[in-house]
Amino acid sequence: MVARGFRQTATVVSILLSVTFACGVLIAVAHVVNQRFIAPVYDVAANLTAFGCAVAASALLGHAIPAIFSGVAIVCWLVLARRTIVDLRERRAASARN
Repeated sequence: MVARGFRQTATVVSILLSVTFACGVLIAVAHVVNQRFIAPVYDVAANLTAFGCAVAASALLGHAIPAIFSGVAIVCWLVLARRTIVDLRERRAASARN
């Protein structure tokens, strides 16, 4: 009886984590698709930290699908980090010319 309850709880946790991280992936992909979106540095850092922890926690719990969703979100945030860095460099170069 206890093992069955544990499996059901683990399944519910996995589903909830999957939905949570899938929403995070959806938001990250929407930001990447929106070419004009430049993420603030703190937003990039916070999301990379959060999704990195999510990957680690999901992996430790043995929840592969939530870990994969979080990994995809990390890739998106790395793309956004690059876009942010390029934008900051362009702004600095433009202000140096003025």
